[in-house]
Amino acid sequence: MTIIMILLAVVGGAMLSIQAAINGQLGSKVGVFKSAFLTFSVGALVTGLLIFFFEPRHALTLMDVPKWQLLGAMFGVPYIVIMVLAVQRIGAAVATVAVIFGQLTMSMLIDNFGWLGNPPIPFSMSRLGAIVCLGIALFFIYSSSKSKASPSEKTLRQPAVSE
Repeated sequence: MTIIMILLAVVGGAMLSIQAAINGQLGSKVGVFKSAFLTFSVGALVTGLLIFFFEPRHALTLMDVPKWQLLGAMFGVPYIVIMVLAVQRIGAAVATVAVIFGQLTMSMLIDNFGWLGNPPIPFSMSRLGAIVCLGIALFFIYSSSKSKASPSEKTLRQPAVSE
């Protein structure tokens, strides 16, 4: 079951990269906030249907949980807006690796200190090695995309200016 969950997480990550690339293109044509609004509107509709047809009953409702747990919903908005902006300027690969670097760093802090009600998982040298390797990967991906982008590609990544 663990392998299946890891594979599903990899598929989810691949979908986020596809979403970022598409939203970057859409945002450059119709605007960052309209692109983000479309993402959340469609997501709300699809999730609402999934809840209606598949969500089993739970002992607690959203109004019964500690209110701080509802704040997690607000963290998706900055992510989508940042990715729409970033992909236009630095490309999907650099933006995605940078996001993963941020996710990995914060998740290791959450694990280590048991923040937000999660069970503590101590920091280790192998975890430090993972962060260092990902930081190096980010450096190489950024350096390679910066040096190989032709002037026309660099122009394409600049947001369209409305007159």
